[in-house]
Amino acid sequence: MQPYERFLAWQVSHELALRVYEMTECWPKSERYELTAQARRSAFSVPCNVVEGSARRGRKEFRRFLDISLGSLAELGYTLRFARDRGLLRDDWWKEVEALRNRAGQLLWRLSQTLREETG
Repeated sequence: MQPYERFLAWQVSHELALRVYEMTECWPKSERYELTAQARRSAFSVPCNVVEGSARRGRKEFRRFLDISLGSLAELGYTLRFARDRGLLRDDWWKEVEALRNRAGQLLWRLSQTLREETG
């Protein structure tokens, strides 16, 4: 097990990224380099920044990468909302992925706050 795998925030973020990749497979080819790529990039960025931050020296730097993950999560939220409103993402899928996104956000925020408390 890699050190980052112990974080529930990473586990849920990883699950979210996998689900976004799966959901975007059926999007039109005309969106491959735009909306599909944007959704996948932002979803993939969330767990990647947890991985990178956990490998850095010091809690302050780890928190900085968690902040980047939270930003990517917000970007993903809008991208998926836009896709839903354009009819590319079924409402039930959007609700599912939005619940995962919210859970990941709570866990990332809690991890960041824990690191903040430990460093003062």
